[in-house]
Amino acid sequence: MKKHFLCAALSGALLATLATQPGLAKRDEPGGSRDTIQLALLLDTSNSMDGLIDQAKSQLWKVVNEFSEMKKDGKVPRLEVALYQYGNDGLNAREGYVQQVVSFTTDLDKVSEQLFKLKTNGGEEYCGWVMRSALKQLSWSDNPKDIRVMFIAGNEPFSQGTVNYKEVCASARQKDVLVNTIFCGPRGEGVETAWSDGARLGGGDYLCIDQDRKVVDIPTPYDAELATLSTKVNETYVAYGDRGGAGRARQEEQDKNAVAAAPSVAAQRASTKAGANYSNAGWDLVDASREGEVDVRKVPKDQLPAEMQSMNEGERAAYVEKKSRERSALQARIRELSAKRDAFLAEKQKAASGEETLDEAMIKAVRNEAVKRGYTVPKS
Repeated sequence: MKKHFLCAALSGALLATLATQPGLAKRDEPGGSRDTIQLALLLDTSNSMDGLIDQAKSQLWKVVNEFSEMKKDGKVPRLEVALYQYGNDGLNAREGYVQQVVSFTTDLDKVSEQLFKLKTNGGEEYCGWVMRSALKQLSWSDNPKDIRVMFIAGNEPFSQGTVNYKEVCASARQKDVLVNTIFCGPRGEGVETAWSDGARLGGGDYLCIDQDRKVVDIPTPYDAELATLSTKVNETYVAYGDRGGAGRARQEEQDKNAVAAAPSVAAQRASTKAGANYSNAGWDLVDASREGEVDVRKVPKDQLPAEMQSMNEGERAAYVEKKSRERSALQARIRELSAKRDAFLAEKQKAASGEETLDEAMIKAVRNEAVKRGYTVPKS
């Protein structure tokens, strides 16, 4: 594994579905009125990729917030993310040192949870193999309006391994899946080692970022209140069903991870909680009711939280509606503060320059494709 100046890729997740239970509806059903952006993130977890993983952990919420501001026909697209790791000696050699960590999901807390579990270890990086696995194993949308993109990061030759990357890229084009490559090293070396060729054949962008660049954490006057609101909005979640306890615990754990990373990460996570792509209908009665996935009056008593089990149908509905109103008010305040924070940072960052980081590279590539497909995107 080369130990030189590096650049890299992205993050991922799990296709969450609800177990079939009386009164509980299945999550993530196909279709719906919102277009979808599917991101498959193929992340090299060999020895020299610690900086990449650190960037993915700290920048996840910033990336999600960017997509939550894109619109098509006045609607925010539904975001699904999948994560693969490759090039790690701890993975099965017979499977090309490739592992699907999680499949497409809208469960953003699950995305964060899995990122914080990733560890690096030396290995063999087979780009063609991991791309082929992602193409075959993931449930790619067949809706021509949807955006399907794959990001792959690494620093060894793109042609390594027994799977021909050119054939895989051609298969991706046939499925209308764009292949974006992020080389971990100097741009010229990425050209020489076929990373730029992979992007050319896959119809995507060839990108290069400094995975070892430390993201500057700029304090703002809004960070403290946003962190407080992020905790307070959790109080409006009503955990139910077999997954309620785990969902609530995961939400709280990812809050802790964000706070530990940096004040800016906690503020970005707060902003995510006020956006259209942060939904926990798989375990929260408020989101499930908002999205029409469950009738709160018909959920079995033993699937309700303790405070609701003695309520009649009308009281249940009123309780969930009250929590929904409380959440909406908190989300409105978060959006107000987030807008002020963004304006504050834009002024501070005018003079910033240097190699791109993970979030900047990914946002640039998806923005370009979104504009081509008629989306409106936030100003840079």
